[in-house]
Amino acid sequence: MNFELNEEQQMLADTVERLVRNTYGFEQREAFYQSPQGYSPEFWRQLSELGITSVPIATDYEGFGGTGVENMLVMKELGRGLCLEPYLHSQVYAAGLIQQLGSVEQRQKILPSVASGEQLLAVADEEAGTHFHPEASECTAVPCERGWRLSGHKRVVIGGELAHTILVTARMSDGDGVSLFLLDPAAEGVSRTGYPCIDGPRACDLELSDVYVEADALIGPAGKAGPALAYQRGRALAAQCAEALGSMEEAFRLTLEYLKTRQQFGSPIGRFQALQHRMAEMRGELELARSMTILAACVADDPDSSERSRRLAAAKFVVARASELIAEQSIQLHGGIGMTWEYSLAHHAKRLVMLTHQFGDDDFHLGQYSALLEIPRQASRQVA
Repeated sequence: MNFELNEEQQMLADTVERLVRNTYGFEQREAFYQSPQGYSPEFWRQLSELGITSVPIATDYEGFGGTGVENMLVMKELGRGLCLEPYLHSQVYAAGLIQQLGSVEQRQKILPSVASGEQLLAVADEEAGTHFHPEASECTAVPCERGWRLSGHKRVVIGGELAHTILVTARMSDGDGVSLFLLDPAAEGVSRTGYPCIDGPRACDLELSDVYVEADALIGPAGKAGPALAYQRGRALAAQCAEALGSMEEAFRLTLEYLKTRQQFGSPIGRFQALQHRMAEMRGELELARSMTILAACVADDPDSSERSRRLAAAKFVVARASELIAEQSIQLHGGIGMTWEYSLAHHAKRLVMLTHQFGDDDFHLGQYSALLEIPRQASRQVA
């Protein structure tokens, strides 16, 4: 299999890498984090002008028409720079849901402005009891004259505080499946409580109190959003693996540089064999995570199947395991300085740990992978 990037892909990777390196230093990132928006509108504008915000959007809607590989190239560099912009949740996840489930009118109305970066989207599919299963939503949608009424609570909506439109999951009042609705955050009955997450990006909790939405706010058939949610979470998961890979590469680089410069007993501590063993273990996990991230990117846009789901679950499990190990070992090898707020490594460690819990943690995806294995099915057929 050929893993070489073509000329266009290499140009995309170089462009994002250069933009992040030149405009998203750690000090600038901290200033963006402390700003009222919690991210850099200027950086977002530059992403838009370079066409980066359009990469995941189909060409029919003024997008670049990128695949999982192009998404991987962008997300890896955004992860390396600890970028705070809601690219994953707006451009990949939410836009993907509209592309898959939206009507022609909805796609034509929303996606061009998303591709240009003018409109930010967010997805509200997490609740206190859903535990990585958005189809277990307790938020309800009740049909009414010319529309629907939504009631419920959503939590940790990444990018939801500043989103122009939020995609909300809700269970039909007759109990028949989960639907997806376009929600105007300024609508009557909507309450947003924003806050910064521990790893940097801003999120919000949503309170929906008998919120009225028009009939054309429903995305896709009523009660049938479950398969699309699962599919698009797979695409988002693949992009998130790339974000974690970029962050792991930077954490590894910082740690290696520290071991080469920190002196103890008259020599760099990197000469100590025990520390070399730790670095070798980190490198091995990093390379395994890189291979699984590439695999996830290659299958992310495949038609839905058990094989695709199994590969994505395996990728998330391996990347989550590597993220935890590299975060922990990097701090251990740095000592106290690895925990200081003024040093970027601590922020990479927090980001890596938090990424392992989005779209399902390692235990969740290990269970998903096990459930999709062919071996138990074959064994059960033999016993029968």
